[in-house]
Amino acid sequence: MTTPRRPPEILHLVETPETVTEGAPPLSVVFNLNDNNSPTDVMDVLSLRPFASGEQPWSRSTRLEHVKPDAPLRPESARLLRAAEERGQSSVLAEGDGWTLLVNRWTNGHAYLAVSAVSEELAASIMDECVRDATEPPKTDETNIEMGFWHMSGHGPARSERAISADPWADIRRNYTAPVAEALDEVMALTREDVSGRLLLLHGPPGTGKTTALRALARAWGEWCRADCVLDPESLFGTPSYLMQAAVGQDDEENRRWRLLILEDCDELIRGEAKQSAGQGLSRLLNLTDGMLGQGRDVLVAITTNEDLARLHPAVVRPGRCLAQIEVGPLTREESLDWLGEHAEGADIGPDGATLAELAALRKGEKTKPAGGRPTTDGATGFYL
Repeated sequence: MTTPRRPPEILHLVETPETVTEGAPPLSVVFNLNDNNSPTDVMDVLSLRPFASGEQPWSRSTRLEHVKPDAPLRPESARLLRAAEERGQSSVLAEGDGWTLLVNRWTNGHAYLAVSAVSEELAASIMDECVRDATEPPKTDETNIEMGFWHMSGHGPARSERAISADPWADIRRNYTAPVAEALDEVMALTREDVSGRLLLLHGPPGTGKTTALRALARAWGEWCRADCVLDPESLFGTPSYLMQAAVGQDDEENRRWRLLILEDCDELIRGEAKQSAGQGLSRLLNLTDGMLGQGRDVLVAITTNEDLARLHPAVVRPGRCLAQIEVGPLTREESLDWLGEHAEGADIGPDGATLAELAALRKGEKTKPAGGRPTTDGATGFYL
């Protein structure tokens, strides 16, 4: 008969009472392991022992992005205690006189550092030495900008940065029909002193270039506004702590910049029945753009939606709330033919014109048409959402 295996135990610390009298020996710490625990799990717990026992009662930790490949992330005097690598992560446990350091490092350029020490000053100085010149900004060029991306991770709200393509507005202006281009001209030219209203709403059919315009906007506003794309808007407005960290945050007052939160395809959040379907999400959005939550904070929200303006919640589109409401539609037939240039010959453009995605498909030779007579794209063609 086979003996059933015990369920895996969770790795944990067991401490004696925290009260320690002066001169008393450090607290004893016990932790349990089983075969489900990895070497990096062991190192994570070992790094806590000096702090948990009271030997090193001061602790500092930080997360880094864009870590240089050759950055040591530890002082030269550090004595290596443990080292492990697994699944794209390398971990190092080191110590020095009066301090202990854990460094978890990932192949994507992220790192987590935690140091405990016998004094607050020592903990701060060791951390400063570890992170000094350890990172570099994302590599950008004339067609790239740096953008943040928020999501709810297993450890709470997380933001990462990466360089994304973003053409200058002047280079892509011809992608938009004349009235839309003129409206976007005004938005692109705004400065921090011109802001009136906290919500930028781009609505219209798929494939008309709404996301492309927002990338260009992030570039145009780059000197005074930081652009962050929220990958999970439903979690953002459903979790107050996430909203506070991503939308409000803590800014350096000396280098304070506006913050632009980009929420794509938020149909359910802002349509007419949003209050019933999305719960408190709509209320929190409105509070951020025109309520107590947004007071004193330089926060703008840009939303794209495929919904018709008439189907949106009236509270979202009321006068004074929006910095701009722009319907991004297809180019006219004449504009479409001009956009295609040498590819216009033989192109079947109907009287209603074509969207940017449809024109891109035509230029690539994808000329199939749906029942409505408008050319379509396949999965190989990007939908300029």
